[in-house]
Amino acid sequence: MKKIVLSIVALGATTALMAAVNAGACTGCHGADWSKAALGKSKNVAEMSKADIAAALVGYKDGSYGAAMKGLMKGQVDKYSNEELEAFAQTIGK
Repeated sequence: MKKIVLSIVALGATTALMAAVNAGACTGCHGADWSKAALGKSKNVAEMSKADIAAALVGYKDGSYGAAMKGLMKGQVDKYSNEELEAFAQTIGK
């Protein structure tokens, strides 16, 4: 029973964090199913693991990740905490 309660609490926290990220801003460039290369330059997010997406999002935020899309993406992720970005990655990654 304790594991069930903890799972529900964790799921609720993850859902709350994920809800903070505006996925609509992402799908505009990456596609509704995440399979589009944004502006023809990005990786296909649908093929990335949860860990790879989290590392990319946090890396865009701290400036340690990205090439052509670095400046654009920094502006997209700066408003979110690392925890929010990681929770979001858990919902869209494979």
